[in-house]
Amino acid sequence: MEGLLQDIRSFAAIRQRLQHGNAEQAVYGPRTMNEIISATLAERRLSMMLLSAFAVLALSLASIGIYGVISYVVAQRTKEIGIRMAMGARRGDVLTMVARQGLHLIVIGLLCGAAGALMATRALSTLLFGVKPFDLPTFAATAFLLLSVGMLAICLPAMRAAKVDPLVALRDS
Repeated sequence: MEGLLQDIRSFAAIRQRLQHGNAEQAVYGPRTMNEIISATLAERRLSMMLLSAFAVLALSLASIGIYGVISYVVAQRTKEIGIRMAMGARRGDVLTMVARQGLHLIVIGLLCGAAGALMATRALSTLLFGVKPFDLPTFAATAFLLLSVGMLAICLPAMRAAKVDPLVALRDS
C-alpha cells in the first residue's frame, strides 16, 4: 500500500514538472514499462496459447488415431495371427510384425507431416520467437515426440496380438 502511495506521489510530481516546463503538455495514464510490454504482447501470447492447445489436441487425436488403426488391423488379422502362432511363430515375432506395420504407418505420417510443416512455416513465421522457420532441431524434436507417442499407441494392440491363442483365433473365424 505504501509503495502505491509513493508511486502516486511520484507521478504527481512528474506531471507537475512536465506541466511547469510546458503547460500544454498532457500527461495521463501512468503505466510501468512491464505493463506496456505485457499489453503489447497480450495478443501474441493468446495466439501462442491457442496454438499450443491445438497442438496438444492434435497430438492426442493422432495417437488415438494410430491406436485405432492398429487395433483395427490387428482385429482383422486375428485369424492370420492365430495361424502364424499355430505354425510356430513366437510371440516376439508377432509383436515385431505388428510393431513394424505400425511403425511403417507412423513414418509415412511423419514424412507427410514434415512436408506440410515445411510448407506452413511461411504462414507461421510471424508467430515464431527465437526460432528460425526451418529449424532442424525443432523439426527433429517434434518428429521424435510424434514417433514416441506413436510407438506408445502401438504397444497395446501389439501386445494383444502377441497373446492371441491360436485355437481361439481359428475357432472364432
